Amino acid sequence: MKTFDQIDKKILRLLQKNARLNTKEIADKIGLSVTPTYERLKKIEQSKIIKGYVALLDAKAAGKTCSAFCTISLRLHSAPLLKQFEQALKSFPEVMECYHVAGVYDYLIKVVVGNMDDYKNLLVNKLAAMENVSNVHSAFITTEIKHETAYVLE
Repeated sequence: MKTFDQIDKKILRLLQKNARLNTKEIADKIGLSVTPTYERLKKIEQSKIIKGYVALLDAKAAGKTCSAFCTISLRLHSAPLLKQFEQALKSFPEVMECYHVAGVYDYLIKVVVGNMDDYKNLLVNKLAAMENVSNVHSAFITTEIKHETAYVLE
């Protein structure tokens, strides 16, 4: 992480909690005037530590009631086949997260869909239909205990 002082870290913590804060609101909370706060915010944004600003939706309210973590094993592991597989996963809107992992499986993905029929469609018509996929194992989320989006900045 680029070196940020305590004031920069306060700004980042505030934005992780509420990205809709305007410069004046941030300035009031960190004890600076608007101009130096604006300059710090621009410096922080230029450092690329902030990837973007988003609205976090409630999955159930958005009609997404079925979530699962899936582990995927591939038959072959050549660079072109890995790239092809990853590009395909990126195109599936149901795949919310994807990680190439070391260990027993090759990939770990998080999928979020409306219902079990949607999951079956993803599994049968997209994941299992890919030639290089040898196994897909799924663990369905029954209760979300903790879900954080903010990083601890010390």
